[in-house]
Amino acid sequence: MLHTDPDRQLPWLNQLPGFVRSAPGLERAIWRKLPAILLLGTLLPLAGVALAVWGSAEMVSSSAGRDLQQWAYLMLGVLFVHWTLVLTLAIGCVIVMLMKGPAYVADGYALVERDAPTGPGRPDNALPGRGRA
Repeated sequence: MLHTDPDRQLPWLNQLPGFVRSAPGLERAIWRKLPAILLLGTLLPLAGVALAVWGSAEMVSSSAGRDLQQWAYLMLGVLFVHWTLVLTLAIGCVIVMLMKGPAYVADGYALVERDAPTGPGRPDNALPGRGRA
């Protein structure tokens, strides 16, 4: 029978003994470059909008304002796509790092339903703890 004690904390995952970790590869190199990629990819569109606003400060025509607003929205779209791609790349790196890490056993306990293995000549209802009808 499985005993559960609410005060006792069980570890979520137990490391599988004897497992050899894989060597880090391209995912670690990408992982280390992600902050710089995120920063550079964020600053470039913002700098493009800032330069466009600074360069068109004396223009007062409605078409110039519309073009400037369209440019700002385009750069905002580029910024959001860049953030999405960096996040996707980060998730992929984390998945690969977890897969290369140590192996874990989630459920390392015996099943309650079968205390003894069944074999030839031993029907399922003849297991210990089960009475015959």
